[in-house]
Amino acid sequence: MAAILGKKIGMTRIYNENREAVACTVIQAGPCFVSQVKTVESDGYEAYQLSIGERKEGKVSKPLRGHYAKAGITPGYKIAEFGKDTMGEEFEQGSPVGVDIFREGEEVDVRGISKGKGFAGVVKRHNFGGGSRTHGQSDRLRAPGSVGGASDPSRTFKGTKMAGRMGGKTVRVKGLKIMKVIPESNLLVIMGSVPGVNNSYVQIVTSNK
Repeated sequence: MAAILGKKIGMTRIYNENREAVACTVIQAGPCFVSQVKTVESDGYEAYQLSIGERKEGKVSKPLRGHYAKAGITPGYKIAEFGKDTMGEEFEQGSPVGVDIFREGEEVDVRGISKGKGFAGVVKRHNFGGGSRTHGQSDRLRAPGSVGGASDPSRTFKGTKMAGRMGGKTVRVKGLKIMKVIPESNLLVIMGSVPGVNNSYVQIVTSNK
């Protein structure tokens, strides 16, 4: 098991062993640092707190500055916790975590915040088929149709799929294959797409599928 924080750089394509062009995502995973080691005695559970990036000097509060000073590292931009069993290895506070904890061909789960799409209709948001443009219906192609009966139940049920704000939610994509590990540049090349816009942060964990 292994886990790390990374920043999505963008997408590219590489050729696999069958000389097929495969779409891949490039992630700058690290260097991360262990900003805190949580134990059962002090926190009630066991976990590692990883930090990545660097905050601007004016954006660091006094408590946060003291938290990082205790670990002996510079204040990070993003923090995430991973269970001790998820990390797989033993780390000390302040120690670095690099991409070399992963292997090529290994499958990982990637979690991030999906792109915000704004207000979207039911066809785009929920994959509705829409109505037919026939029998006098010329404007029903992307309409939701009936959302509640008139006499029974005489109301719209809570949770009915409708138009609304789309995206901007935490999404986890499972079973993505690591195509390349480049330790000297702290890069992971992962097959397929991962959630989020470029320069957004994602969590990469060894898949348990």
